[in-house]
Amino acid sequence: MVQTRPSFGSRLAIAAIVGLALIPTGRIAAAAASDLDLLTSWMTGDFSSAVQAAEDPDFFDVSLHIATIWPDLEGGHWLYVEQAMRDYPDQPYRQRVYRLRELVPGLFEIQVYTLPAATVVVGAWQDEHPLAELGPDDLIVREGCSILMRRRDDTFVGSTLASLCDSSLRGASYATSEVVVTPDGIVSWDRGFAADGTQVWGATKGGYVFDRIVDDPDPESASESESVAEPELEPEPGAASDPLPGPDSEAVGRTGGMPDTGSNPS
Repeated sequence: MVQTRPSFGSRLAIAAIVGLALIPTGRIAAAAASDLDLLTSWMTGDFSSAVQAAEDPDFFDVSLHIATIWPDLEGGHWLYVEQAMRDYPDQPYRQRVYRLRELVPGLFEIQVYTLPAATVVVGAWQDEHPLAELGPDDLIVREGCSILMRRRDDTFVGSTLASLCDSSLRGASYATSEVVVTPDGIVSWDRGFAADGTQVWGATKGGYVFDRIVDDPDPESASESESVAEPELEPEPGAASDPLPGPDSEAVGRTGGMPDTGSNPS
């Protein structure tokens, strides 16, 4: 008998049930109305994996910028995401749009979209009104690759669910992404797996750690920390492993891998 995977609609329904089951009943009742705003705030800003790269040569130095877009739209918060190697800020290897919304009390979704002409909006995170010329109808949703998040004290944790996020990269059948968001940064671990569960791309040692870059009012202190906030990075070797938020990465020779190139799921 030939076995087929359930339709996306059926899988999403199953995912919602599973996601709800993961949340303690008390946690749902206690979820604050402002948690969605808090998650969005913690995800917004400038980040760097420089510290991790300096401590572990298996990881690359990467800059991550996340900016708020379309603040007047209802139904959630929208973010523009751009990642690039530190030495090549004008050549980002990943550009995405995220939609954050609360599905039910205490359960948050990070929905991932691709841009139709990403090269045209490179550096948009620096604009006063990023992506003002675009709207949700211009985007392409990454079906099945949403990340479901819930709050645990001063941390938001979440992941894609089961094998819902399809991937055909390097022989993969599906991709997964595990994400942790705190006031100080974002950790993301993206991997691709074959149908038998064998990992075929992505970091093997753990997730990428993106520390929030905070402007230091003290010039002397700022100069001392410059090597951390603005590290030197080697060119992208054409392979990857991502941060947040999504599992579109490729594997490289390093066990840490490199944040996603945007060539796969999210």
